[in-house]
Amino acid sequence: MLAQVLSWAVIGVDAIPVRVEVDLASGLPSMTVVGLAEGAVREGRERVTAALANDGFTVPPRRITINLAPADVRKEGSAFDLAVALGILVASGAVPADGLAGTAFVGELGLDGSVRAVRGVLPIAAACREAGTAALIVPVANAREAAVVEGLAVHAAERLGDVVRHLRGIAPLPCTEPAADVAPSCAGPGADFADVKGQEHARRALEVAAAGQHNVLLIGPPGSGKSMLARRLPGILPPLSRDEAIEITKIHSVAGRLRPGQGLVEQRPFRAPHHTVSDAGLVGGGSIPRPGEISLAHNGVLFLDELPEFRRHVLEALRQPVEDGIVWLGRSRQSVSYPARVMLVAAMNPCPCGFHGSGAATCICHAGQVHRYRGRVSGPLLDRIDLHVDVPALQHRHLLAVGSAEPSAAIAARVRAARELQRRRFRDRVGIHANAMMGPAEVRAHCRVDAAGEKLLRAAVQRLGLSARAFHRVLRLARTIADLADSPAIAAAHLAEAIQYRSCDRTQPGTPAAP
Repeated sequence: MLAQVLSWAVIGVDAIPVRVEVDLASGLPSMTVVGLAEGAVREGRERVTAALANDGFTVPPRRITINLAPADVRKEGSAFDLAVALGILVASGAVPADGLAGTAFVGELGLDGSVRAVRGVLPIAAACREAGTAALIVPVANAREAAVVEGLAVHAAERLGDVVRHLRGIAPLPCTEPAADVAPSCAGPGADFADVKGQEHARRALEVAAAGQHNVLLIGPPGSGKSMLARRLPGILPPLSRDEAIEITKIHSVAGRLRPGQGLVEQRPFRAPHHTVSDAGLVGGGSIPRPGEISLAHNGVLFLDELPEFRRHVLEALRQPVEDGIVWLGRSRQSVSYPARVMLVAAMNPCPCGFHGSGAATCICHAGQVHRYRGRVSGPLLDRIDLHVDVPALQHRHLLAVGSAEPSAAIAARVRAARELQRRRFRDRVGIHANAMMGPAEVRAHCRVDAAGEKLLRAAVQRLGLSARAFHRVLRLARTIADLADSPAIAAAHLAEAIQYRSCDRTQPGTPAAP
């Protein structure tokens, strides 16, 4: 007696179909799982046996063989429990086989027969729709997540018995209603630029960064407001589109970061890992690959505070993902990729004590200490950061000033207008929706400068020694500044502002720029 049940496995942020084949044969009672099953899958034998018995079903005293096909793809996790239990019931004649047609099943079984949440349900639901599967039965805690996918009937099951009664036609499971549309992103209560005293230069730099999705490095002494500024950046970014929200939710689903019953992620991520994070924690990896902080921040902000305190090899692992917007993880048995298109925002002090060149206090570091401290951040990584922004110590007059500064809502309106210009500009370019994503061809087409601009660029290259990458980043940045001014052409003033944001090219980090 043979039964086949459709389930799915998640690899990276994609899903592949897995045919759960269950065979009941004569012989001593046993249960064997084959098909490149990892530990959690093999342990499912005990969970399935106990769940069947405790939910009132009889486990056939036969030799049970379970094959997870295709057999050359590694299977891990507990999401196959529900499909295995149904396969046993179908093979034993307790459930009609025709009820399985066009339906996929994912879910972990508790020993009492309950159906528990699993990771990666949104990628599975999306793959089901693309494959033409009509229905998907998932745990109640994953139902809203799966219902994000339109054109797929999603049924939520609380217990194994509920699924059996549904397949027998006794008590059909209702369809889960699709999740509501994405709400505009915000930085949360209290996280408003109106609270920032002074720092007009840094505020302007973050507005430019948000308008073009550029990377930023904030350099200044302790207490100057670098972290405060960075944590308010999500509040001026454009609201999430539905496609962006689905991309984010897929990653968080695979990582097991969604709350029970949560649908779409509605706010742009803001991830701020501690400087003790490992390279696997930051970019992803592990024996069983999982998304890292840079992928969890996809379509949002990755904030690295105290940048030089991160281990050198951890920072160097960021170079390729920051440039390409994707993380490739190669392992001996499989390779996976995770999206990693983020705004990188980093903050650092100018020296170990934090006060070199600030004027706020006397620096106690000697030249060798300052040089070693700055050398912890490599030139190639700095080259990938568009804006290097000096954040000076606040003056008492700023701290004692009455009233508030310009609120995030006003800044966000200008950012949205600039992003809309870029959306129209790149409407025919797949994978490009902001100026920071432009390649050489787009830079040539959209970043032309006049004679005055060419003269300014030539002087900047000669004086600052800009690399080819930094040169193109200056042009992209100037294009964003022109967009904020609603200017179709890049003027010399736009280029001048873009060039002055390259402080790490013209001088050592943290020292005042030359006039």
